[in-house]
Amino acid sequence: MTSVEPSAKVPATQRKGSLLRTVRAVAWSLIGLRKGAEYAQDVEKLNPIHIIVVGLVAVFTLVLALIALVNWIV
Repeated sequence: MTSVEPSAKVPATQRKGSLLRTVRAVAWSLIGLRKGAEYAQDVEKLNPIHIIVVGLVAVFTLVLALIALVNWIV
């Protein structure tokens, strides 16, 4: 696995990435299917704070959906 260095020109907290691109990156990461080229683009373009927030919301939503599914079945 190769390491990807973020762009030195733009600090990580000032990167502008769309919400849709961030959601797609988190969704593909949760599934476990990710191309190396897309990962490299995400490292350069997406704000890490946005990724963390979207990831936490996605995990929270997944847990709530699983709880609802179990309650519906039982």
